[in-house]
Amino acid sequence: MTIAERTETARVRIKNLLLRAYIGIKEDEINNQQDVVINVDLTYNAAAAIDRNEIEAALNYRTITKQIIHHVDGNRFALLERLTHEVLSIVMEHQAVQWARVEIDKPHALRYAESVSVALETAR
Repeated sequence: MTIAERTETARVRIKNLLLRAYIGIKEDEINNQQDVVINVDLTYNAAAAIDRNEIEAALNYRTITKQIIHHVDGNRFALLERLTHEVLSIVMEHQAVQWARVEIDKPHALRYAESVSVALETAR
């Protein structure tokens, strides 16, 4: 069986990426940046990466993380749902990604709650 025919599904998790953005619809949310915590789970076929042991054969999750940071940090979003969708779209731009789930928390969005989060997922 060739590498192209073999499937070795790798699951990559980017955990607790802490960024700041303008997120919300109330005046204080529009005028003040808030923390958002981003978690990404994704899968890809890592057979070539395993066999070759070279970065060129692997999914570069550092690149994905940099793209998320560039898109989110310091930018404005009205809804957590929209922000989550946009981050999921960034992840899925990478053709090697087979499945992805993005969850974004907005800490202290509700009184008495640690955070509110929205999660979206998709697959090829």
